[in-house]
Amino acid sequence: MKNTKTTKIASDVIIKIGKGIVLIERKNPPYGWAIPGGFVEYGESVEETAKREMKEETGLNLKNLEQFHTYSKMGRDPRGHTVTIVFTAKGIGTPHAGDDAGALRIFTEKTLPKDLAFDHKEILKQYFNLKREKKNGKRK
Repeated sequence: MKNTKTTKIASDVIIKIGKGIVLIERKNPPYGWAIPGGFVEYGESVEETAKREMKEETGLNLKNLEQFHTYSKMGRDPRGHTVTIVFTAKGIGTPHAGDDAGALRIFTEKTLPKDLAFDHKEILKQYFNLKREKKNGKRK
């Protein structure tokens, strides 16, 4: 029998503001703090999704949007198989919680909340490790 389930595609953005990054507290399950993001709509590029979702969830425009990594492991999202393309960008404007965000805060690596949704703890660990390596000149 043929598998008729489909994989969802999402775009998430690690938004840099000052010395920290923006996380949202999710209003809907799965609950917890998360990298802002959302599902790609039909006909939309992953970059367009990233910009749209950031405006809706954080009120921010993005500068220097760059692809960071793609995460596709089954089980990373309890709602079903979801592939996310994670970007990094600088946030432009004044952040505020909107759309699916119950709250919004700026965190540093040392102040990250413990209750991170999805696989965002691993994603942020990889992000901060790479940032540290670049700062120390170990990676270009």
